[in-house]
Amino acid sequence: QVQLVESGGGLVQAGGSLRLSCTTSGRTSNSYAMGWFRQAPGKEREFVAAISRSGGSTAVSDSVKGRFTISRDNAKNTVYLQMNSLKPEDTAVYSCAANVRGVVVTRVNFVDYWGQGTQVTVSS
Repeated sequence: QVQLVESGGGLVQAGGSLRLSCTTSGRTSNSYAMGWFRQAPGKEREFVAAISRSGGSTAVSDSVKGRFTISRDNAKNTVYLQMNSLKPEDTAVYSCAANVRGVVVTRVNFVDYWGQGTQVTVSS
């Protein structure tokens, strides 16, 4: 069984920064391709960022490009989402996602496992 546990969400003013963490358990973490998605109230879940098993390949959505960075530390079984220059429209529940076959999780239907989500609120 794979478990994903997020942390690091909270309330921040516009222009501020937060770093989300997602720690995995189960198999060795570098067996998984990982990603982050978010869902704002009344909206569909959307892709934010993804990273390959080794960390050598990343992808981010156009809406966060230049502001958010995804990274991983396989020794710590942890994936990070560094969020800078936050905007009120970034407010959402952010969820960590994993694909156990190594498929880069840029789409919801590529996800095998989800974390429980962590709330990020950006005030104006």
